[in-house]
Amino acid sequence: MFISIEYQPRLVENSLAFKKSSTRNNYICDPRIERGGMGKLHFFLFSIISFAIGSCANSDSEDDQKDGFKAVADVHSYANIEDIRTEHLHLDLEVDFERKKIEGVARHEMSDHKTTTAIFDVKALNIQKVTLGKDDEIGTDFEIGDEDEILGRPLTVKIKPDTKYINIYYSTTDETEALDWLDPILTTGKKHPFMYTQGQAILTRSWIPIQDSPTNRITYSADVKVPQDLMAVMSASNPTKKSATGEYHFEMKQPIPAYLIAIAVGDLTYTKLGDRSGVYSEPELAEACGYEFADLPKMVDAAEKLYGDYQWDQFDMVILPYSFPFGGMENPRLTFANPTLLAGDQSLVSVVAHELAHSWSGNLVTNATWNDFWLNEGFTVYFENRIMEALYGEEIANIHKFIEFQDLTATVEDMENGDHPEDTHLKLHLDDRDPDEGMSDIAYVKGAFFLRTLESKVGRKKFDAFLKAYFTKHAFETITTEDFVEYLRTELLEPNNIKFNVEEWIYQPGIPDNCIEVHSKRLEYMAELAKEVNEGEMIFIGSGANLERNDFITQEWVAFIRGLSDSISPQTMAELDEKLAFSQSANRVIKLEWFQLAIRTGYKSARPYMREHLVKIGRRWLVEGIYETLMESDDPSDQEFARSVFDEAKEHYHYVTRSTVQEILDAH
Repeated sequence: MFISIEYQPRLVENSLAFKKSSTRNNYICDPRIERGGMGKLHFFLFSIISFAIGSCANSDSEDDQKDGFKAVADVHSYANIEDIRTEHLHLDLEVDFERKKIEGVARHEMSDHKTTTAIFDVKALNIQKVTLGKDDEIGTDFEIGDEDEILGRPLTVKIKPDTKYINIYYSTTDETEALDWLDPILTTGKKHPFMYTQGQAILTRSWIPIQDSPTNRITYSADVKVPQDLMAVMSASNPTKKSATGEYHFEMKQPIPAYLIAIAVGDLTYTKLGDRSGVYSEPELAEACGYEFADLPKMVDAAEKLYGDYQWDQFDMVILPYSFPFGGMENPRLTFANPTLLAGDQSLVSVVAHELAHSWSGNLVTNATWNDFWLNEGFTVYFENRIMEALYGEEIANIHKFIEFQDLTATVEDMENGDHPEDTHLKLHLDDRDPDEGMSDIAYVKGAFFLRTLESKVGRKKFDAFLKAYFTKHAFETITTEDFVEYLRTELLEPNNIKFNVEEWIYQPGIPDNCIEVHSKRLEYMAELAKEVNEGEMIFIGSGANLERNDFITQEWVAFIRGLSDSISPQTMAELDEKLAFSQSANRVIKLEWFQLAIRTGYKSARPYMREHLVKIGRRWLVEGIYETLMESDDPSDQEFARSVFDEAKEHYHYVTRSTVQEILDAH
């Protein structure tokens, strides 16, 4: 009997509690903790429940261990990967822009096992039927359990102990959170629609029925049909020219976690930058991409010199429309990037360095659960900065570190006064919470400063050798925080007789006292300029008469704006704006800081430009702080402005950004 269950819209939207100082995208967790998420499984058991119970007893079987796989309890997945897991996934899909749906079949090739049930994660999907077998498919029973607003639903499939292939026929729905469908007007070219996915942290289950835990790594392939005038690209091997038929085949031969499976479809062209690097973009952006990302091949070379060979064959980027909620997403072989990186002066390429660094930390060595998220991001921010230092010098690297530390201290202060002060620990405890709540400056920047402080203690030469060995030892594996701590102690600290407060950094709140300090003469100069303005002196006389915005890089202007007092007058703001055109023509990162200051100082002449920014830009980091500042204002007109702008912009935002802003508005 086939059971087809239509998705029922949920009554409660997901709750995302992002902090106002979060610029990216913790409680001590006993590594022996049991699978907390299983308490939420409200699915119907089959009549053969005794077999299901029997299979659970095999979680430590030889089958689970023979290929090096180690099951780790993941509270954010229903999947029973300790019993049975996907080893290879093949997708047969059609992308339908008229109905705004993806429809097809997910063909799972499973590990050896002894169980009679396989559990997958699904969310907002229409499951049409499930079959078993590679060639001669045979129908089987399945059940879809009750919905959890964060985790979605468990899809439980009846199988046999020798079942190798499970085929799930499905389509996405209007409630699918990972997909963003864009009408032509929201693209650069204005002629063709665009679609892309965003799977991190647990949204892949909303466009593919899958065992959606980073603990399990899989290879995948895909056959995808799209309109003939569009190109499809995935986190896999990719074409460089459009197919005349609209049919594309993809292969990802290196095993990856589910959250890194991604697809984008649009009017794309390819700009080659080197033997193994290039950029996909709309044709109108090709020239700008070629200039902005010209150093991409140099970045790959610099990264390899630090920590070993690049193991993903190709490092390309695809520039998505402005609605993409992040600066970049490290999908292997094809980084997804926001067009806000096209600053025109290569000042925002640190985001590219960050996503490249993920090719080692995150993609090659992956956090086993979202409680260990800092293993992905802390290492990557550290590595990103080392790439920037190698290419652009120590002073530029220090500028980035200084700005990061400002963000970190603000985040720690907010969290200590918020609902979850324990979230300032590196090791998270996210039971019953959305894993996106862990995507804060704690994982990214506190994690990076932990590593930087370690480096200062042991010396760069020894630390580099340690990290290179770490990436080699754990390549294509998922590890926990406890795994890393053990490796750190046995391979670096104990052999060199080094005492270090590892436990404090990882399992305690705040920023430890031994955190290294960062200084930048160039940012100190910007602070002095800001001080002059605060004291009533205009900087555009005397030595500052010829000052232009192009005289300094983005991070220097960020430091200048952050140094300005909230008490300066709207008239002073207007004079600065007339000279430096922050509101009108600065890049989006500078505008983020400037608009927040404009709100706090009552400089309402910036509002038309602020509205344009908020309506056009969907990158979460570049809008949430502005909405938060508007809603915290004592001026009721600021809150009215925020709500009216969101009403205009929300349909242009990806689910991730839309949910974040909605929560900010609802909280006030």
